Amino acid sequence: MSIPTLTPSATTSAITLPSSVEESATTEVHIKDACSIGAYTGSVGFLTGAVAQVAYTYKKLGGDILDLEITSGSVFANYEEATLEYSYLVNIHQSKNSLSFALGSETGSFNHQGELTEGTGSALKFPNYTFDYALKIGDRFSHEAGVGGSIPIYSASFDTVADKQDYDLQAIVSASAAEGGVPYEDIDRTRKITIRDVFYRTPYSAWRFYGYYGGLNVVGNYHDYGQYTDQSTFQVIPSWHNKLQAISYEDHLYTRTSHFSYEIQDNKLRLYPIPSTVTPEKFWFRFSVAPDAFEHTSDDSIVGVNNMNTLPFQNIPYNKINSIGKQWIRRFALALSKETLGQVRGKFGGNVPIPGDNITLNAADLLSQAKEEQNTLRNELKEILDTMTYEKLAEMDKTMVENQAEIINNVPLKIFVG
Repeated sequence: MSIPTLTPSATTSAITLPSSVEESATTEVHIKDACSIGAYTGSVGFLTGAVAQVAYTYKKLGGDILDLEITSGSVFANYEEATLEYSYLVNIHQSKNSLSFALGSETGSFNHQGELTEGTGSALKFPNYTFDYALKIGDRFSHEAGVGGSIPIYSASFDTVADKQDYDLQAIVSASAAEGGVPYEDIDRTRKITIRDVFYRTPYSAWRFYGYYGGLNVVGNYHDYGQYTDQSTFQVIPSWHNKLQAISYEDHLYTRTSHFSYEIQDNKLRLYPIPSTVTPEKFWFRFSVAPDAFEHTSDDSIVGVNNMNTLPFQNIPYNKINSIGKQWIRRFALALSKETLGQVRGKFGGNVPIPGDNITLNAADLLSQAKEEQNTLRNELKEILDTMTYEKLAEMDKTMVENQAEIINNVPLKIFVG
C-alpha cells in the first residue's frame, strides 16, 4: 500500500499574530474595539504605541520562527492594561506624597474609565505644603489642654437648693438653651456636653480669685465670709484632684482652696458637703460641646479629600508619560501577551494530538515566565518610586548638604594655595 499524499488546506494555525500592522482608520477602529476600557483610545500617541507593540511582541516572542496563536487585538488590549497599570502604580506613589497636604481639598467625580467628570485634576501638580492635618489635631489638643482651640467654651449656672446634693448639668444646659437668650442656644441639645470646670462667687465690692494652684492669701480660706473681700471667686475642684495635689506637695500644705468639692458622672454633679442655707446661692460651670467628627465647619474642609480614594487623580495622560514609563509599559504589555499565549496553548492541557502522537506545547513555561516578569516589573517600579517620595528626597537633600559642608570645611582657602 502506497503512502497517501496529504494536502492540508493550511500549514499554519488558523489564528496567528501578524508581524506588524499598518496605521490606518481601520486599525484605529480595531484598537478601539479591542480596548475594552477605552481610557486611552482618544490619544493619538497611544494608538501609535499600540500599533508598534504588535511588531515588538512578534519579534520578542519569536514570531518570525514560530506561530504565535494570539491576535493583534489581544496585543492592543494588553497594551492598554499595561498603560493603566503604570498609571495606577504612579498615582499610588503620588498619593503617598500628597495625601497629608491635600486633606480637605476639593475632590472630584470620576467615570468608569477613571477620568474626571467634575472637579480639577491634580495628579500632575506639585502640592503646596500645608499642615491642615497637624493643625486639626493640634486644635483639639489645645482645646482639651485649655490653652486654645477653636471649639467654643460656654458658661452656665444653677441655683443651689438646701439639702439638694445632685444637679443634672446636661438638663440645666438643655433647658437654658431651649429658653433662648444665651450664647449656646443653637447647640444640638441631644449632644453630650463636656464640663470644663465648676466655681462659685461671693458678693462683690472687690474681686479676688482663689485657684487650685495655691499661693499667697490661700491660708484662711476655711473661715467665714468676713475673711474675704467681696466678690471672691472660688475654683471648685474634684476630690481626686485634691488627693493628687496632696501627693505632689508636702502633706502640711493646704490642698483645698474652697469649702466645696464635687464628683461628676454622666454630667450629673454631686456637691460636697451637702448644700445648706449658708451655701453660695449660685454655682457656675464652663462647658463645651465637641463637634461631630463629620460635622460641617466654617471652611467646609470636611467635604473634601479624606483618603486616597477621594484624591482627584485621573489616569496619567499618555503624552505625559516619559520614555522611562513607556519602556516599562512595553515590557509589561509583552509579559501580558506572553500570558495570553500561554493560556491559548494550554487549552488542551499543553498537549495537541497529531496522527500517532502528541505534541507538548510550552504553555506552562509561558504562564510561569509571564507571571514572574509581571511581578518583577511591578516590584521594580514600586522600589524605584519608594526611593523618590518627598520624604526620601528630603533625606537625600540633607545628606547632600552635609556632604557639601564637609567638603567645604576641608578645602583650603586660596590664600594658602600656591
